[in-house]
Order: sequence, then structure tokens, then C-alpha cells
Amino acid sequence: MKHLVLAMIVGVLVGCSKEQTEESVFDQGRPDVTKPSKPPVKTEVQIEAANKTFAEIKTMAEAGDADAQLVLGLMYSIGEGVEQDLKEAVKWLQKAADQRNAKAQYMLGRWYYDGEMVEQDFKAAFKWFQKAADQGDVEAQYKLGLMNRLGEGSKKDLKEAVKWLQKAADQRNAKAQYMLGNMYNKGEGVPQDFKEAVKLYRKAAEKGGAFAQYNLGIGYAKGQGVLLDYVAAYTWANIAIANGIDVKKFKVNKFKELLEKKMTPEQIAKAQELSKEMVKKNPKLINK
Repeated sequence: MKHLVLAMIVGVLVGCSKEQTEESVFDQGRPDVTKPSKPPVKTEVQIEAANKTFAEIKTMAEAGDADAQLVLGLMYSIGEGVEQDLKEAVKWLQKAADQRNAKAQYMLGRWYYDGEMVEQDFKAAFKWFQKAADQGDVEAQYKLGLMNRLGEGSKKDLKEAVKWLQKAADQRNAKAQYMLGNMYNKGEGVPQDFKEAVKLYRKAAEKGGAFAQYNLGIGYAKGQGVLLDYVAAYTWANIAIANGIDVKKFKVNKFKELLEKKMTPEQIAKAQELSKEMVKKNPKLINK
């Protein structure tokens, strides 16, 4: 029961630390680093409860409980039940990570990667992602694949990138599925395989990946990995737009205009209706 409660607390606290969008790292360049946000203003009763929880967690952490050490570090990082203290946050996360707590290792890697709490250090990030990934942490596996692909923290290694992205994709991680799809699409670290790329794009698209949705549409427009289908291409472009893709930057409307020149009014109307039906049937397609 104790560890179940700690796991629930970790989920809440990790959610308070804003994570950059990995898809944007790959497609749009590195975004601005986002510092962890503090929890919203609480009532006196909530403050008292948070302070009590902090005291209980600290006692457990000081007794050597790795899960409690992770939670304590996260609480210090956002000022939950205590004044925000970044040095204490790193100290307690380090203690948990040294006890092979995979989530603590992943969080340390994330902080070093983003430059949160500590000075940005890709080598340190790579080290901690590697440790967490070796224990099966799916987010760490994804990050390790990303870093190997980009040559961050170590020498660029596309085969290693494919290896770790595949592991994360096998755990149904949509970001990894999308990234791996891109590598198959371009023949990076693997033989070029449009069918495999489309397969992976579809998996990520169905989980709400806007870039995967758009790339899937492009595949249908070119007939790469799938049969040429302008209606399907237009449909997925619509869904990507509804999902918040940067229309101007990725020229999605231009893409649609090119499709419209090859489509009949009936086909366009069918695509418009189909995109609505698909979203209604699977609300996860829109991940805002």
C-alpha cells in the first residue's frame, strides 16, 4: 500500500514538471527550456495536508526508502509542502537513482537534458537515461534513442537509436513509434521501408500524434507504403490540423491545396466527413 501511494504521488508531481515535446525536438528544433512550475495556490487546509505529507515522506526517505527519496526530490523541485529548493531536489533524486530507482534515473536524465535544476549536460543525461532504459523505463528508452540519433551526449549511432526506439515502440510509446517511422521512411539506421514507416506512423497517429497523422497523409498522397489514396491523405491532413499541428510551418494548407487539384468536389466532401467520423469514433486522435 505504501508504494502504491508513493507511485500515485510521483504521477502527480511529475505532471507538475513541464516536459518539452519530443516531437518538436525532432521536427522543429530544440524548444525553449521550460522550468518546472509550482503547484497552484492552495487553501490553508491543503497547505497543512501538504506539509504533513512532506514530513512523512521525508522520514521515509531519510530511512533509505528509494521511492520516498524520489518523491521527496520532486516535492523539493516544485515547492510542494516545503519551500522550493533545487539543490535538495537534486540531492534526493540522486540518492534514489543511486539505489537503481528507474524513475529517479529517468527524471535526473530529464533534468540534465533540459537544463532543469542543474546545468544542461547531455553526457550526464545520456548516462542516466541509459541506466533507466536498461531497467525497462519506456520514456528513458525513447530519450536514449533520440539522443543516439542526434548524437547528443555520445557519438551519433543510428543503429543504437533504432534499437532503443524499437524497445520503446514495442511498449506502445507513440513518440518512439513516430520517430522510428521517420527512420524507416528515410532509411536511417535501417533499410528504407515505406510500408514499415506507414505501419509505425499509423500506430502513433491513432494515439493522437499530429506529426504522425500528417506524415501518414503524405504517404497516402504519394502512394508510399500504401495504395495511392487522395481521400485518405486529405482526411489525415484534416485530423492533423484539428490536432494542432503548426499549419504555416509545415505548409499543411499548401499540401491540401495540391490535393484538391487532384480531387473531385465529391472526394473532398467525403474526406471532410470521414475526418469527422474518425475523430468521433476515436477521440484519442485529438491529443490537445
